[in-house]
Amino acid sequence: MMQKIVTLPQPVIAQVQGIATAAGCQLVATCDLAVAGESSIFATNGIVNGLYCATPSVAVSRVVPKKVAMEMLLTGDFISSEKAEKIGLINKVTPDKNVAEETRLLAQKIAEKSQFAIRLGKASFNEQSGKPLTEAYAQTSADLVCNLLAPDGQEGLNAFSEKRQPKWEDA
Repeated sequence: MMQKIVTLPQPVIAQVQGIATAAGCQLVATCDLAVAGESSIFATNGIVNGLYCATPSVAVSRVVPKKVAMEMLLTGDFISSEKAEKIGLINKVTPDKNVAEETRLLAQKIAEKSQFAIRLGKASFNEQSGKPLTEAYAQTSADLVCNLLAPDGQEGLNAFSEKRQPKWEDA
């Protein structure tokens, strides 16, 4: 499931209300974006029961700094939603009662953009992130050309120069 989330063309947003531990924390780290309530807490706490959170370590180590990931994985301590935001595990902390609405607003903001560009962008981001710098630039340069030549890319440029809202092809 975690690998499927990464390869889906659409962005996946985690909405966290409560505790996200072990595979739950892995799920949050795997999603493209995450919104959490202020009382939410996060942990990779299998170590407390003698189990290293091996598969959660894959996703967590890719979104938070190495030393933070190691601390989470080796202590099993819970972290607050505020710390989760600070270290990059989540994008936004909101009052608990607003989590669903804030998540909906984020999804809506993304849905208003070119879906072609969103799909291309997500795939490009995930592909380049594991490559050496020169290969990453070569790949993203090709992606940029693809985007510029696509109908939505042309529409975006025209709308910008004509000072109007774009009309996306797949909206």
